[in-house]
Amino acid sequence: MVHIEGFKMAFGNEVVIDGLSFDIKRGETFGFLGSNGSGKTTTIRALLGIYLPSAGVLHIDGRNFRPEDGRRLGYLPEERGLYKKESVIDVMVYFGRLKGLSGHAARAWSLAYLERVDLVAQTGLRIDKLSSGQQQKVQLGVTIMNDPELLILDEPTKGFDPVNRRLLMDIIEDQKKVGATVMMVTHQMDEVERLCDRIILLKDGRREAYGTVNEIQDLYGGRTIHLRYAGEIPDSTHYVVSLRERNYAELKFSDDTDEATILRGLVEAGVRVREFTTAKVSLDEIFLRVYGDEHRAELAS
Repeated sequence: MVHIEGFKMAFGNEVVIDGLSFDIKRGETFGFLGSNGSGKTTTIRALLGIYLPSAGVLHIDGRNFRPEDGRRLGYLPEERGLYKKESVIDVMVYFGRLKGLSGHAARAWSLAYLERVDLVAQTGLRIDKLSSGQQQKVQLGVTIMNDPELLILDEPTKGFDPVNRRLLMDIIEDQKKVGATVMMVTHQMDEVERLCDRIILLKDGRREAYGTVNEIQDLYGGRTIHLRYAGEIPDSTHYVVSLRERNYAELKFSDDTDEATILRGLVEAGVRVREFTTAKVSLDEIFLRVYGDEHRAELAS
């Protein structure tokens, strides 16, 4: 569905994307990941013809994007693009008409969607009277109301509480079930692990890693023990304590170390083990390795 090859983007003498190549397969959910300033939004804008690339190929369904292709595409930008002084229903119907729906069909779809996302009571309110999260729900509705073949979502759940994050993730999964290809920009790694078939990590305008979640985890190697405990974790040659928070810790260890040996050593040292589970290195940990202080600042913001 999306093919990008040798993409370069320069603004004057500043090169922000250099030699980027990747593909998004039809029907998959693809995570487009990176720290702020890594080039994600620039790539999306070039893919959609907003920017003219300095070099390279950026194709959607085998060709450069054309304005008339917009009805087959849904784009949720990080910055909202709603008419703030118009009512919720009028804004949604207006965008539905732009996407080729009749006024009646756009209104019917919008009312059903607003009921699903618990906004039916706000139907007649002006957009600027809604909370930030409510506006984001309206923006998502506008994005998906034409059942797009390609759905590009830039931080779709930013600022949402866990309940609304889950609701929106369910909506995105529903779009995938009806055949949409989803390209998603997010800093929520649980969303990536739940939804994405493959991912790319972008750093300083270059491809840092590319593949399935499992492939990326294997690339960065190692396994993690998630430990809930009481007492003091001793030093050991079998593991490294990568995270320690009150009575929870994460221990990194290699494939040549046996989990049973680690558990036995902890118990013999007087650690009272309440939970002991093993998993591959998390995507959040991989982000910390790739972006270091950049990602820590984003997590704290």
